Amino acid sequence: MQILISGGAGFIASHLTDKLIEQGHQVVVIDNLSTGRKENLNLKAKFYKIDICDSKISQIFQEEKPDIVFHFAAQIDVRKSVKDPIPDAKINILGSLNILQNFISINQLNQHKSAAPKIIFASSGGAIYGDTDVIPTPETHLENPESPYGITKLTVEKYLNFYKKTFGLDYIVLRLANIYGPRQNSKGEGGVIAIFCDKMLKDEQPTINGDGEQVRDFVYVDDAVRSALLGMESEKSGVYNIGTGKETSINEIFRRIKELTNSNYKEVYGPAKQGEQKRSCLDYSKAKKELNWQPKYNLEEGLKETIEWFKQ
Repeated sequence: MQILISGGAGFIASHLTDKLIEQGHQVVVIDNLSTGRKENLNLKAKFYKIDICDSKISQIFQEEKPDIVFHFAAQIDVRKSVKDPIPDAKINILGSLNILQNFISINQLNQHKSAAPKIIFASSGGAIYGDTDVIPTPETHLENPESPYGITKLTVEKYLNFYKKTFGLDYIVLRLANIYGPRQNSKGEGGVIAIFCDKMLKDEQPTINGDGEQVRDFVYVDDAVRSALLGMESEKSGVYNIGTGKETSINEIFRRIKELTNSNYKEVYGPAKQGEQKRSCLDYSKAKKELNWQPKYNLEEGLKETIEWFKQ
């Protein structure tokens, strides 16, 4: 199939690109390289350096005519969204609409395609729900995002429902927990495992934001990629949590990485991040039932793989 991936030079989507090419698909990547890296790009993928808000994306859709779109490009920094919500909304909402409108347009012009058009959207399993009393949190729980970033992700989900009802566009929303693994940017936001690995291996002192007792649901990148592939193959449309159902505190992550890297650093604490949740953990039973997905990597295995990559 002809597949287009937005944000394909980024952490998760570059791994996804590799898997799709291994499966024999024709893959087109669009990325503005603002956070994605050229070295992440698969040489067998066709690459366009372009922003998802750029009107010239229409030319790419007309030229490439994708059957499937994986939409992973986004502004993902919660702190940036809190500080300045306008550019966050422009990228995450208007950029997503630019992708959706162009995808719909080419499919309306070509009604005789062998494959039904489908979009797989990378949403946020933490930011969508906000802090909840139900742990692990199921998809049926009320969405209550506490940051502009979370609001934009939920908005795009609602647009996808509109496009399904109005145009028949099939979609899978992956509400991803905290994804970690090789290629994650240690200079970015949200990648606490990457940050701790990088600093300890470089013999630098990491800082824990807040008291470190905030908990997250950590999913290894290969498991996240597999959920996207299963979403593509499924005949379903809908929203799915991609998590492990297990809570791990930031203090615990610090201790595990410290042990695996043979570091001697003690916990040093800094101010808590504005807009950050205290608790996030996802119920993945719907994905298990309907997509036949469940995590294969435990935290110990994933951390070892991640540390090895940072060593190299």
